[in-house]
Amino acid sequence: MPNARPAPTVRRRRLGQALRRFRGETGMTLDSAAEAVGWTAPKLSRIETANAHLRPADVATLLRVYGVDDPEVVAALEGLARDAGKRGWWQTYSGIVSPTYADYISLESDADCVREFSPLLVPGLLQAASYARETIAANAITRSPEEVIALAEVRLARQSVLARPERPLKLWAIIHEAALHQRFALRPHTMREQLRRLLDAAEMPNVTIQVMPMNATPHPGSVSGFSLVSFPGPMPDVVLLENLLGSAYVEGVDEVQVFADAFERIVAAALPMDDSLALISRMEEGSRK
Repeated sequence: MPNARPAPTVRRRRLGQALRRFRGETGMTLDSAAEAVGWTAPKLSRIETANAHLRPADVATLLRVYGVDDPEVVAALEGLARDAGKRGWWQTYSGIVSPTYADYISLESDADCVREFSPLLVPGLLQAASYARETIAANAITRSPEEVIALAEVRLARQSVLARPERPLKLWAIIHEAALHQRFALRPHTMREQLRRLLDAAEMPNVTIQVMPMNATPHPGSVSGFSLVSFPGPMPDVVLLENLLGSAYVEGVDEVQVFADAFERIVAAALPMDDSLALISRMEEGSRK
């Protein structure tokens, strides 16, 4: 039986894109670069397109050919090569978690910072357990009750990145006020628990929460929500866009910059953090009456 081709993971794609970019900056062709390291052009092409595995030991060799000797860059790309096929805790949910979602959890686990604008729901990293179950049940219309429970478990497990001992993820979440007025007929205390969860999370030094008020000035977030994921070192940012059918990534440097610029404008249109938390606190108090 022939060897199966490695499934392109998001880490492998990021590695291939970085190597292709460095090769392009030298002006080298696939043939000339491959010859310089004693490979074939098809092999290098498969690496750049995330269809082949690259050993960490070969990363520095290839980068030397491209004139890249920055230790930070070399270490970052070696790390991607080393972890490209690494199994994470979410692999135990492989029958539930889609490949795209698994890729995103992998990104999140590698990330240094996530900037998210969420116009309709509280971001997953800030959701209370009851809120996660209710909202997943409402949106995962093709899922069984057992799968909904499993997906809620995954969503809550993701939140561990905010409290990891080394390099906890920095989260900057902007939530539209409309999302905080949602009501749950079968479990009316759900939003109260969620508001309390936001207030508790905001006490973490690596978490920033802002609310986009109902009367905000026009801003780029009127189009849709998005998550902008940033990594330590030289690795480029990635944007996640979600819809009912799944998720899509924006990975081009110029395209990602559009979202980074948009996020700055969204920040400016939202309430400052202190005012945002004051609003959430008033809403939480009102929900107890």
